[in-house]
Amino acid sequence: MKQMRIPLVVLAVLGFSAIALRSGVMSAVAASAPAAAVTQQTAQPAPTIASVVDGEISGIEKEIVAAAEAMPEDRFNFSPESLKIPGSEYKGVRTFAGQVKHVAVANHFFWAPLTGDTVPDAWEHENAPENLKSKAEIIQFLKESFALGHKAAATLTADNILQSAGKSKSTRLFLATFGVAHAYDHYGQMVEYLRMNGIVPPASRGASN
Repeated sequence: MKQMRIPLVVLAVLGFSAIALRSGVMSAVAASAPAAAVTQQTAQPAPTIASVVDGEISGIEKEIVAAAEAMPEDRFNFSPESLKIPGSEYKGVRTFAGQVKHVAVANHFFWAPLTGDTVPDAWEHENAPENLKSKAEIIQFLKESFALGHKAAATLTADNILQSAGKSKSTRLFLATFGVAHAYDHYGQMVEYLRMNGIVPPASRGASN
């Protein structure tokens, strides 16, 4: 009986050792996971003025293009004036298509000085470009204006953001960021136009609306 106790003790010790070893390995793996995550995070490129502004442009681009695409073709020329809401004052306001075209034209005027692109003088007139009529044409024009915005953002550096661009007296930073602010202003109006037509804006779908 005494001879049997020694192997049992040895087996017990070996068993506890195996459990401890496994526990240690698991702990080491768990401990290394946060470190790996930190390493992955630090591997991300540091933000730049250009990348931050580009991100802002992407944000409004996503919202406003989705809103434009949400309006049906047969309602693209809708204006709140047509509703004749008692006590309201919508006489002469832009149609939905006019809102989209206005944003696109303004984007060109804001961002072209940064890229060196030219903008036709005729685009200064209301409802320009007048040759764009269909929903598809107008949305394509809108998307092209944001492509110009990304091109403009890429030109920004810490050395030139306070310099004027082209013939503009405004700084490069102002032109780049005010284009975003202006687009958000009209995006808010487009959202109301959608709701007046019983359409929930894409950004609000699945939320509290």
